[in-house]
Amino acid sequence: MGDLEKICEDLPGRKPHRDFRLWLTSYPSGAFPVAVLQNGVKMTNEPPMGLKANLIGSFSTFPLSDRAWFEGNTQPKIFRKLLFSLCFYHAFIQERKLFGPLGWNIQYQFSENDLRISAMQLNIFIDEYPEAVPLDALNYLTGECNYGGRVTDTHDRRLMSTILAIFYNHGAYNDPDYKYSPSGLYYPPAHTDYEGYITYIK
Repeated sequence: MGDLEKICEDLPGRKPHRDFRLWLTSYPSGAFPVAVLQNGVKMTNEPPMGLKANLIGSFSTFPLSDRAWFEGNTQPKIFRKLLFSLCFYHAFIQERKLFGPLGWNIQYQFSENDLRISAMQLNIFIDEYPEAVPLDALNYLTGECNYGGRVTDTHDRRLMSTILAIFYNHGAYNDPDYKYSPSGLYYPPAHTDYEGYITYIK
């Protein structure tokens, strides 16, 4: 960070081209140079608040928003239902952060990249294993590697696997009456197209 600050201080003396721009992306950091922040234009990308906003945000990111990708799986019903379940899982674990130590023992920064790589793996696995959905492999990759790679607390890791099992299971894509919660309020919608999922979420 010190080197970055020095580079930025030296830029005016180097007389860069008038179209030159320096773009920096960062998670919040106390070590980020204050001078760089003060001399730049700042934008923040806050995660959406609430399950509905989070689900809409997830379906608006690449590759989920790419219709060709969304519709390209050889087993569309299974893929779309599990993809919706994955997005709901992503929203659910992000919303748990609002409850402080009741949600997670340690605050984690789950990101769109976790969702993106999990969605791409889901697409590949469902395409490559048409005879049976490899739920064990998907649960391990998503819960232990992609999202779980950020989780350092043993109890949080176990909770994450337990939560994921609610969303990644045979009932989520096979049982038309499957519910994510005992209340029955949250469930995967009937098989539909991209716009049907957006309508359902709204």
